[in-house]
Amino acid sequence: MVNDANSGAAGQTPRSLWPHRLALITAGATIMLIFVGGLVTNTGSGLAVPDWPTTFGQNMFLFPWSQMIGGILYEHTHRLIGSVVGILTVALSVALWMREPRRWVRVLGVVAVGLVIMQGVLGGLRVVLVEHGLAIVHACVAQAFLALVVSLAAVTGPSWDALADGATPPTDGATRTLAWLVMPLIYLQLVFGALLTHNATRLDAHLLDAAAIAITVVLLASRVLQAPADSEVLRRPARLLVALVLVQLGLGLGAYLWRFTELSVSLPFECGLAVLVIHRLTGTGIWATAIVLALRVLGRHRVWPTIGAERAVEPTLAAGPEVLA
Repeated sequence: MVNDANSGAAGQTPRSLWPHRLALITAGATIMLIFVGGLVTNTGSGLAVPDWPTTFGQNMFLFPWSQMIGGILYEHTHRLIGSVVGILTVALSVALWMREPRRWVRVLGVVAVGLVIMQGVLGGLRVVLVEHGLAIVHACVAQAFLALVVSLAAVTGPSWDALADGATPPTDGATRTLAWLVMPLIYLQLVFGALLTHNATRLDAHLLDAAAIAITVVLLASRVLQAPADSEVLRRPARLLVALVLVQLGLGLGAYLWRFTELSVSLPFECGLAVLVIHRLTGTGIWATAIVLALRVLGRHRVWPTIGAERAVEPTLAAGPEVLA
């Protein structure tokens, strides 16, 4: 059973795990939001609700469930989950300022709030202005926000403290280089995927980047898996990342056959929808897993400030005004 507080660097005050738990919940809700966003896009439901922030002139939180049918169901559900993600992000930021000793992590929590607000406004403007290009920007910002929340979950968890306590040897330079490289490659792939989904363009770049990602992931995972036995905190995300990439390659082939061949004529629409949405969801899983692995590789090299680098705070809500400093 996980204790409510986690000891950081030696001699420091125990640190609350509540920010970590909130970050995990927020990341999970964000992945669900991206999943439903895929349903909205691939069913053509982006403008099923023509107004914002209201829903057919009504308060979006009071809109009758009986009227949530067809595309309205997908689009309105997307809005509701987006609101939940926004509330969770604010709660996460507050928890970080009250319980997190590292200032740079607290600042990232505030950045997350700003980013989720911007994302909500982008989604609303896409509806109000009927601007197709904003849908692509909206999709790309969603993945950037997920990266930030996943990073917050990674650096507030027990595994990060284990990497930063100085007891484990740092990773080698080649592994760190691959860790730095894999993140922009995957994000570019998400951008190319958004362009392909919304504009049916950049299939060439999407395929080339897929090959580059596969090679980089295999190289990175092979180096991590060859590391000493005490590196299980790195091995787990490395194995998962390789597995997800293999699944994604198969899903990518299915998505290509559905969109660019006659296969869509002979199969029900639901089959293609499932392949496209799961392809997007798996890509999101690859993105999140790669971030965790890369941060742990770099954290093991102690690139980031550790708990001991800043003053620890008491893990109680009644610790006094100095908690918010």
